Amino acid sequence: MKKKYLSLLPLILIIFFNGCEKKSYYVGQEMGEFAPPDAYLEGSKHPYYGSENAWDRRFFTTQLKDEYKRRGQRQMIDLMEGKPQDTEKYCRELINEDPNDLESYFNLTVALAHLNKIDEAMDTLKVAIKKGLPFERFLAGPRDILKHLSQSEPFKVYASKYKVEILHGPMLGKVSDKSASFWVRTLNEVNISVNLSTNSNMTSSIKSKIYRSKAVDDFTAIMTIDDLSPDTKYYYEILVDGKKESRSKIHSFQTYPVEGKPAKFQIVFGGCAGYAYWNERIWDTIKVHNPLAFLWMGDNVYINMPTYPNAVHYYTYYRRQSQREFRNLVSSTANYAIWDDHDAATDDVWLGPYKDKPGWKIPLLENFKQNFINPFYGMQDWPGTYFNFTIGDVDFFMLDVRFYRTNPFEEKPSMLGPNQKAWLLDVLKKSTAKFKVIASGVPWAFDAKADSKDTWNGFKEERKEIFDFLANNNINGVVLLSGDRHRTDIRKIDRDKSYTLYDWESCRLTNTHVAPLEHGAIFEYNDKQTFGIIKFDTTLPDPTVTFEPMSIDNEKLYEHKLKLSQLSEKGK
Repeated sequence: MKKKYLSLLPLILIIFFNGCEKKSYYVGQEMGEFAPPDAYLEGSKHPYYGSENAWDRRFFTTQLKDEYKRRGQRQMIDLMEGKPQDTEKYCRELINEDPNDLESYFNLTVALAHLNKIDEAMDTLKVAIKKGLPFERFLAGPRDILKHLSQSEPFKVYASKYKVEILHGPMLGKVSDKSASFWVRTLNEVNISVNLSTNSNMTSSIKSKIYRSKAVDDFTAIMTIDDLSPDTKYYYEILVDGKKESRSKIHSFQTYPVEGKPAKFQIVFGGCAGYAYWNERIWDTIKVHNPLAFLWMGDNVYINMPTYPNAVHYYTYYRRQSQREFRNLVSSTANYAIWDDHDAATDDVWLGPYKDKPGWKIPLLENFKQNFINPFYGMQDWPGTYFNFTIGDVDFFMLDVRFYRTNPFEEKPSMLGPNQKAWLLDVLKKSTAKFKVIASGVPWAFDAKADSKDTWNGFKEERKEIFDFLANNNINGVVLLSGDRHRTDIRKIDRDKSYTLYDWESCRLTNTHVAPLEHGAIFEYNDKQTFGIIKFDTTLPDPTVTFEPMSIDNEKLYEHKLKLSQLSEKGK
């Protein structure tokens, strides 16, 4: 954690955890308008940033025992606040109920070290490792919280037998028909490079230039190799200071088909991936399908800490990134990620129209960037988690529906902000792809959560402006993707002046929490955790795109196939 954020931590915790629970900190409760005091600019009746839900600590109470993803965060908060004895008590209580609760073993180890019970901490650590917790967890951090353990002599002696430098990754991203990039997090600042070959024996390898992981970027590095061949399987290995680690693996991936040419391929998309150890097997299920890309639709890890990055942010990312199933998937499938409310700040949040206000806005984006590998992050003057990329003759447009969202209780609110919206309309108009996939972190269909302003239902005029732009400019082949609602939906959106649009929603990857079914969908499902496969075949005379919702148990739940002729003016 950067020192300038650490120095602000006591004030941050006081503002967020204590003051925000007072009723004077929000107005119009019946309208769902909540915010802390600094969100009210002089002369304004409405907060420029805030949430439709209470701006409080409810996600981190010990009463939420059915929400496994929150337990470890609750324990980490106590450690941050200097209450390791509370962490110890809560961890022991949960371990007594569930002996396989490895997150409680992790935090119990750290709490015991804070209490100067080093021998007991080491005994607990060894139990956690024996039960399956990756040792990298005790190296990755959060480093400031772990220092009582990591700087102890018994830990140093124990750690010496693990020759580990690469803690997280590799994660594949920014793939094209000619290039690929690779993300890693390391223990120290070290030189990192990639060897790549067309055969698994790694002969005749292509070598990347040498990169260096940096502490200022949370010890991450992104390496790129260019001049690759399209539609080709490559094998690769990560080198540390020019050498392969003893425990490292050879990974593989496929470059994209020739850009702009007809192709047949499939990707996977999904959102709402709150950590639950028994559901982490979904990453193995997805890997079986060998998708070219994975679209993270937001609520990717569930942080809910709308202040400067602190130990909760880092802890929440690290527990997922250390998992074997996750690492196996992301090393072979290109990853593209947008965020939603639970990653960007808190439930149903709008962050306001400003680039750098509130002050924690840019730091939270920087924290997100340290953990993913997108092609780019918005525009230089107007950053965010929005970007576009191409596979074959399909264009993808990933939207950030939080960074510039304005208060939906004011007149003419904006989901995207003027600059992101202008960017979207411009790249859509220039696209010559057969299919154009527009991904939003929240549902496009109004009836997906009709009583809320948090979806596009709260931004009707802006959605109409985008849809009218599609019609007025004869933009065909548009498919809408969305997340947020902890279930799978297929909904149609009829338009008077143009072809029907379809909103494909898949957003219960690992989450234990489930949203109820709503009326009006072509298909709905919320029984199990799910992901969505999207299959493209633009080699056909009438190209097709197909959505196949899949369960965590690899059950095909439905099939929704659309032809390009159905998504064009001539096909109305």
